[in-house]
Amino acid sequence: MSLRSMRMAAFSAALVVCCALIAPASVAADFETLFNGRNLDGWQLVGKAGPGYVVENGILVAPADGGGNLYTQKEYSDFVFRFEFRLDKAGNNGVGIRAPLGGDAAYSGMEVQILDDYDPVYASLLPAQYCGSIYKVAAAKRGATKKAGKWNTEEISAIGRRIRVTINGKTVVDADLNKVTDPATLIAHPGMLRSKGHIGFLGHGPSRVEFRNIRIRDLSQPESDNVPPPGFTALFNGRDLEGWKALVGDPPSRARMTPEALAEAQAKADIEMRKHWIVKDGAIVYDGKNNSLCTAKDYGDFELLVDWRIGPGGDSGIYLRGSPQVQIWDRPEGSGGLFNNQKNPSRPLEKADLSPGQWNRFRILMVGEKVHVFLNDILVVRGVTMENYWERAKPIYPVGQIELQHHGAELSFKNIYIRELPRTQ
Repeated sequence: MSLRSMRMAAFSAALVVCCALIAPASVAADFETLFNGRNLDGWQLVGKAGPGYVVENGILVAPADGGGNLYTQKEYSDFVFRFEFRLDKAGNNGVGIRAPLGGDAAYSGMEVQILDDYDPVYASLLPAQYCGSIYKVAAAKRGATKKAGKWNTEEISAIGRRIRVTINGKTVVDADLNKVTDPATLIAHPGMLRSKGHIGFLGHGPSRVEFRNIRIRDLSQPESDNVPPPGFTALFNGRDLEGWKALVGDPPSRARMTPEALAEAQAKADIEMRKHWIVKDGAIVYDGKNNSLCTAKDYGDFELLVDWRIGPGGDSGIYLRGSPQVQIWDRPEGSGGLFNNQKNPSRPLEKADLSPGQWNRFRILMVGEKVHVFLNDILVVRGVTMENYWERAKPIYPVGQIELQHHGAELSFKNIYIRELPRTQ
């Protein structure tokens, strides 16, 4: 081998060694330290009990006489969260993920259990209440945790609807939330549908729980318009109105029409509709001078995403199964309410609208007669029965079209996605 070749070989070998030494440090550098070991900078305490959370010798402690929910100030969508925890006997805590600051994180967000599974006091819990479980949503495999008094390592990975929980190197939960279709679970746990939120430690007391080495890798990514998330189907392709039709009558009147009469009326309405509903810059744009736009297909139970924009004084809504409506408007009480309800709540829990001219997002879950509505990731309708506007004595129709409501105002819609849910007979 020539001297030059020997030098090149030596250089290559040295480069390999350097890369091997540098690579782990580069991976580690991707994680951000969330707890500095000195104080609670970057965190906020909600529902403080006793002393709340304290710092002792570089360790974050939920004392036996303290607790509350200690949340990150920042919100996260996709992430890998790593930490270590140590429980006293019968210790009980939890990790809130994608949680809002208010409400019970196990229902308004998600809670990953932290629990001394070995203590007899917890002998009769449900499977999805033990350590590592997504509380009452996905049960963890047991046996990964150490006895009380010893440190455990945990990693929670949340990538879209895929949630993985690893304790002491063992994967105890690997859940696709899109496969959670039990109606009772969906109605009880609307927070599992949230796309982002805070991460927090949920102190229950009356036992001491300790945490250290708290880190996160933020994997949040910007969205692309009209590209559905995994598990969803796009109702609007961003280019044309394929899959949409004009409104003809109402459900009772359409049911009375012969197939031939309905087809004729539909053809005429579609011609007129296309003069006023157009696609511009990847959005459906309406000039306010025609009628509602409807899906060509009927739907039963589903999760629906839709972005919408109105101008000052604008008014619209989303019809579910052909019935009015999840309200859209520029009014002080805000959008999202089930406006036409008479016996059940019709107003949103709070106003979550952005200013007119800005894009807003609905996330609507409809299971049976019950509806959840998120507006800009805030739950504004929780498990409310939607009434049948057209035939008040009957429950809402089991299937029907989805409609973008005409109300004489200019409107825009985009990012319209649906995830159909199976029904259990």
